[in-house]
Amino acid sequence: MSQVGPVLVETLLKTLGNAYAPYSHHPVASVMETPDGQQFAGANVEVAHYKGVCAEASAISAMATAGQRELAKVYVMGPGEHLCTPCGDCRQRIREFATPDTQILVLSREGEVLKTYTMETLLPDAFGPEQLPPR
Repeated sequence: MSQVGPVLVETLLKTLGNAYAPYSHHPVASVMETPDGQQFAGANVEVAHYKGVCAEASAISAMATAGQRELAKVYVMGPGEHLCTPCGDCRQRIREFATPDTQILVLSREGEVLKTYTMETLLPDAFGPEQLPPR
């Protein structure tokens, strides 16, 4: 298993600590990294009607708001030692900005990379913009 840099782990841990998960008690943090090295962090935010925002969606929103449109790497950290992979909705969100070279890394709370995915392995035969008719 590989490790990522300590600054990224620190960012993920701080973001994980800022998650708002009073219902599931399952905080998640994510960092989206663009090809030029910019990083955008996000945490899950739950609300009483159970339609919260996932960490990946939060980070992608920050990235898109900053004008970025391509993902080089996606980092996801859950609260424990188990794999905390993106949910189906977030897999589709990641797909929107991913390339065939985008790496999705799932980390333990200690920063150990538990598993690395490509977009094809995370969401095989995905539906994307190229399946839509031209405008």
